[in-house]
Amino acid sequence: MAAVAEEHNPLQRHGACAILPDTPAQEGVSQMKIRRMNLVVALITVSMAIGSCAAWAQAGATILKADDARSLIPQRVFYRGQTASTQIRNSGGIKFQDGYFVLASLVDTGGYSTGIAAIYQAYLITEVPIQIEGKTLAAGAYGIGFSEDGKMVVTDLGAHNVLAVNTTTDSGMKHPLPLQFVADGASYRLYAGRNYVTLHR
Repeated sequence: MAAVAEEHNPLQRHGACAILPDTPAQEGVSQMKIRRMNLVVALITVSMAIGSCAAWAQAGATILKADDARSLIPQRVFYRGQTASTQIRNSGGIKFQDGYFVLASLVDTGGYSTGIAAIYQAYLITEVPIQIEGKTLAAGAYGIGFSEDGKMVVTDLGAHNVLAVNTTTDSGMKHPLPLQFVADGASYRLYAGRNYVTLHR
């Protein structure tokens, strides 16, 4: 009888440290934990890959001057119910390593009301989402204006506000232009005269 009791009592056979097999419920919990860990690793990998692609595209970007942008920017653009001529001589842009563009040009706003002309001085086209002073701007075409109170306002083609950011004055710029793009380390500056905003992918 003692032998039979010992055979059916694994704690007596192996002592207090006996290891019992996992129950089906415990195995299920372990598998869920493993799946969650794999999902977290996959998400981190995808995020790093996206960031690397954006950094690669930005690292090899080319600054476009007016002559470079001439064939890319239309001569007339639509905004708030009418069209206006672009000032190609006051234009520029960025061509990223992966071939996408950000372009901008001053426009002739003589046919617009004073209120529209105050927020619409240039036309901005971006083929990819960009960050302007930390705010996201989706791909598309926009009107932009630099106000006297130190802000750059971005509006959609119906003159509705999309975003507004503070500008910085570059008092050290020796030869300001009405509009230009300048590389700034891993980012870029869009200037209107001596005032600029910083943008990147």
